[in-house]
Amino acid sequence: MSRSSSSLVENIKTIIYAGLIAVGIRTVAFEPFNIPSGSMIPTLLIGDYLFVSKYSYGYSRFSMPLAPPLFSGRILGRLPARGDVAVFKLPRDNSTDYIKRIIGLPGDRVQMKAGQLYVNGKIVPRKEAGQYLAEGEGPRTLLKRYVETLPPARDGDTPRAHDILKASDNEMLDNTEEFRIPEGHVFAMGDNRDNSLDSRVLNAVGFIPVDNLVGRAEFIFFSINATAPWWEVWEWPFEIRWTRLFKGIS
Repeated sequence: MSRSSSSLVENIKTIIYAGLIAVGIRTVAFEPFNIPSGSMIPTLLIGDYLFVSKYSYGYSRFSMPLAPPLFSGRILGRLPARGDVAVFKLPRDNSTDYIKRIIGLPGDRVQMKAGQLYVNGKIVPRKEAGQYLAEGEGPRTLLKRYVETLPPARDGDTPRAHDILKASDNEMLDNTEEFRIPEGHVFAMGDNRDNSLDSRVLNAVGFIPVDNLVGRAEFIFFSINATAPWWEVWEWPFEIRWTRLFKGIS
């Protein structure tokens, strides 16, 4: 074999090994995702790029690229905590990636009444935190900001607080039935409560099978407010949201 042929073979091997390593990391450790919609504002903005930990809830077939049906259930499976921001496959097609906040766990009862969240018959406390100018989808909208504190799943755990946005307490999904979450499922909602298609809409999202969980959102590694045309390269540094880089997600 000539030196050039040997070099070509080695290069091909290197590419194959690199690809296998990348697939392995993406399957068992971290996978990147980007945020295309405003349903999780103010926690996540359109143009955020984040890493999701694949090991947080164990592994299902949806942990692997293309979700091959090699096995059912979860390996090393663990339930998320209330308040986790999680990526999951949309139950109605098992392929579309969604990201929302986990509100209810198996056996929980969840309901919206007059714009406020109830979990297991108790109101989830929220505290006013001023106003928030939401942008990224359509015209800018001035919304009310609250800090909501979810109850812990177990005695002794610390309650989880996070920001939510509300246009008012009389929007389309502000008064719902009481949802009883079946075993093997969780219930998720967007932090931008009045601009989120989530588990409150049963025929669109509904209850999420635990097997559909992909992982927990951990931190933002890049964020850009891409309003300038792509060819205006001189504007790119000004489009980056520098303060959001490597920001943890809670």
